[in-house]
Amino acid sequence: MKLSAFFLLGLLAVQAADLKVVAPPGPPPVGPFSPGIFAGDFLYISGQGARNREGKFAETTEQQTTDCLANVRTVIEAAGLTMEHIVYTQVYMKDVTQYDRMNESWRKVFTKNPPARATLGVHRMPTDTPIEINAVAVRDLKMKKIVNPKSFQAASTISAGVLAGNRMYVSGLVGRDPKTGAIPSDPAAQVQLSLDRVKETLAEAGLDFRHVAFVNPYLTDGVPMNVMNNVYAKHFEFGNTPARATIRVSGLPRGANIEFTMIAVRDLSQRRAVRPKNMEPSATASPCVWAGDTFYCSAKSGFIPGPNGGIYAQTVDHQVRQTMRNLLDGLEEAGLSFDNVVATNVYVDNLDEFGTMNAAYGEYFKTTKPTRTTVAPLAPVERKPDNRGRWPKLEEVSLVAVK
Repeated sequence: MKLSAFFLLGLLAVQAADLKVVAPPGPPPVGPFSPGIFAGDFLYISGQGARNREGKFAETTEQQTTDCLANVRTVIEAAGLTMEHIVYTQVYMKDVTQYDRMNESWRKVFTKNPPARATLGVHRMPTDTPIEINAVAVRDLKMKKIVNPKSFQAASTISAGVLAGNRMYVSGLVGRDPKTGAIPSDPAAQVQLSLDRVKETLAEAGLDFRHVAFVNPYLTDGVPMNVMNNVYAKHFEFGNTPARATIRVSGLPRGANIEFTMIAVRDLSQRRAVRPKNMEPSATASPCVWAGDTFYCSAKSGFIPGPNGGIYAQTVDHQVRQTMRNLLDGLEEAGLSFDNVVATNVYVDNLDEFGTMNAAYGEYFKTTKPTRTTVAPLAPVERKPDNRGRWPKLEEVSLVAVK
């Protein structure tokens, strides 16, 4: 079928009648991705950096945040929406110790009904922006409902959760006592505290962990991965867990070591885990999960599954190709393809290889280029193979697709 394209109110129609790329005026994206994509009732917005209209970064965190949100606004307004339509955001900071300064500018933009939000510190972002922000918005404000349990102290900055039609977005809730600010000394207790806060937020909306379709656990070196997994697995049904992208980060707000942010589906009958035949059931993550017409896939790397599993590709471009092969397994199991993908998160080891990664990644999106957020969560690893010829992970990709 021959595709036709046209601009209308800043929207470029592509592929399906209800799938539109948002292309606001201004410089083109720095990689093979779209600034925004409308998929049904939801608008997905790529990670926006902090360069101002003069192409420079402001000196203060407050102004950097303001400029970053102004760039988000250009995409929102090109879609005919307002900042109040945003239901969920992720904020990536080079210096997460500036968290409170970021909040000062944040609350000036979101003066009422703020979105859910996850905030994390990362090593580096494209163009060396000090802040990067992505977002999800709803087409109709009537779909948006704020959810704040009694213990949540929002301070008019974020909402603990936001209902958006048949979906619920839960903010990144850290392993810190919300009343005292204390962080338990035991890493397992930190994980449990974070999950308890998520559970309370879900319950306020009449949901529980069974409704969760996708999870981002963000953790620092203060929480060992096995400790997090052991506590986490107790809250989900084996083999029917949410899709998940677990990311080690350089820091979390106010010294926290663990943060969970989640997406749930309100109607449990619309949630279904999908597992390709070459993937074993897991206590911690399903390969992909349906939430209505939206398909969430766990972060995949260049790992070759099987009895001799591991990453055998030495370079980032070769690893990207294996990663996309792994993601395609999940998509095809659900009757989808890369043409259905509307958003990805790409985590890279070394942003000096940004162009090489883009070249390989871009090969898989010939028509619609999904929105994308790209970050380097930690400093680059030492690149040496182990005694079996397996190489360290250089990239990882999670995705959202729509039927």
